[in-house]
Amino acid sequence: MKNKQTIISSVNELLIKKFGIPKRNKVLPNPLDLLLATILSQNTNDNNSYKAFQNLKSRYKSWEELLSVKRTEIENVIRVAGLAKQKSEAIKNLITELNKRGTLSLNFVKELDNNFAIEQLTEFKGVGVKTASCVLLFALDRNVCPVDTHVHRTINRIGIVSEKTPDKTFLELNKNFPEGIAHSFHTNLIRLGREICKPANPSCGVCPLIKICKYKDKNLKIKAAGKQREFMLLDNVG
Repeated sequence: MKNKQTIISSVNELLIKKFGIPKRNKVLPNPLDLLLATILSQNTNDNNSYKAFQNLKSRYKSWEELLSVKRTEIENVIRVAGLAKQKSEAIKNLITELNKRGTLSLNFVKELDNNFAIEQLTEFKGVGVKTASCVLLFALDRNVCPVDTHVHRTINRIGIVSEKTPDKTFLELNKNFPEGIAHSFHTNLIRLGREICKPANPSCGVCPLIKICKYKDKNLKIKAAGKQREFMLLDNVG
């Protein structure tokens, strides 16, 4: 039996062969921008959350302006992202709490190790482990693999981990994670989950991981992948 690191590396290579190396901005986004965008991305698609983030950026010249506007105004601005009430509450709370600390910045996270950074970020209302880990990967280029519903589903089907919740999958997956591959691994797993390894009726017949996947209920009848959606929100925050 291969160890987990070897399996992860093998999966990463197969995914790159299928989907290529994911594109990302050469300049890393501001961590606060990234966190706001990730909050907006919760339970919606990348296109809608990107529109909501652009609405915020165009409406307000700086995040300091959010301190003086009503939460309901933020709700209206980001409505296209869905769950606008909850997300506007999270955004208003984040900005308010950061202001109490004396600066509207997440630069302090740069000095923290991964575990403590996640601990600090998840103290903000509406920021969970997945959202916090996205800041580490996409804004700080840490070798941390966030776990959303797609990554949770695919990782457990493949057999790399066996966990019931995304947070538990995150903790197990990121133990001794192979160096330098978190971005490609995470992003391509999302594409796999969106296009092939769907919750129901996965297209196992065209899956690049079919020979190593441990999923017992493989569906070999569907031999076509779903519609390609290459746009990834968090690689386009800037």
